[in-house]
Amino acid sequence: MQPDKHTSLIKVEATRLGFEACGIAIAKPLDEDAKRLENWLNKGYQGKMQYMENHFDLRIDPTKLVPGAKSVITLMLNYFPEEEQKTYTPNIAKYAYGQDYHYVIKDKLHQLLAFIKENIGDVAGRGFVDSAPVLERSWAVNSGLGWIGKNGNLLTRNSGSYLFIATLITDLPLISDAPFTTDHCGSCTRCIDACPTGAIVDAAIVDASRCISYLTIELKDALIPSGFNDKMENWMFGCDICQDVCPWNRFAKPTTEPAFTPINEVLNLSLDEWEAMTEETFKKIFKTSAISRPKFKGIKRNIQSIQQ
Repeated sequence: MQPDKHTSLIKVEATRLGFEACGIAIAKPLDEDAKRLENWLNKGYQGKMQYMENHFDLRIDPTKLVPGAKSVITLMLNYFPEEEQKTYTPNIAKYAYGQDYHYVIKDKLHQLLAFIKENIGDVAGRGFVDSAPVLERSWAVNSGLGWIGKNGNLLTRNSGSYLFIATLITDLPLISDAPFTTDHCGSCTRCIDACPTGAIVDAAIVDASRCISYLTIELKDALIPSGFNDKMENWMFGCDICQDVCPWNRFAKPTTEPAFTPINEVLNLSLDEWEAMTEETFKKIFKTSAISRPKFKGIKRNIQSIQQ
């Protein structure tokens, strides 16, 4: 076994695949994070995202996801767009400007795992992108990539927070990075002060049931609760307010990932044009976009909410 050589090989390949950063942590149960997650769930901050309550044991212990797991590889992919939406468009979260990141990153994870098997040996591993019970932000901190900001996002000193996080859990022993132990938010409360719905209830604690991203994407109700209608601030899909005001995002650099090139309609369609769009057109334009997640009826509901 050559953990140092294998670690170097993996990090070089991760860079070649376009990942912004790659960190490694020893696969072990996340006991402290388990307590925080349990407390968060007990307060009902997950709203109607019942899937957050499922597979608790899998979320906190990587060896239950990959038997014999030795290492958790955390990867970050920059999605900050070079182009901005026109001022007359309904607001869409930057992560959804281009193709759905799930497909983009899963493909890169498959390539990375194939590289590992080809160059190192018969290694067991599973890649995850935000749709499985993995505490990816905790693993990012444990692998030295950044810290959890007051808005609950992972923050980095060099690139801010417009970064997708993915994890690859493997039974391959690797050299782990030192955990990130410093909180560089200091006394800043810009994200807390800027949140129109008061979703950030304490430092790094977000009541998801009040978050505009939850209300416009995860919530499947026919109507957005009336108490939020005057707080949507023109957000039709997701929300970037707490990131846009974060001082660390002055270091954000435009992504070089071609798949994240903004869809023309995202940048240019007015609210009236969105409202006039047919379901057939919606499905055609946003077939490979994360904007399809709330489905056509969800987008129509969101448009109705921001018009009130």
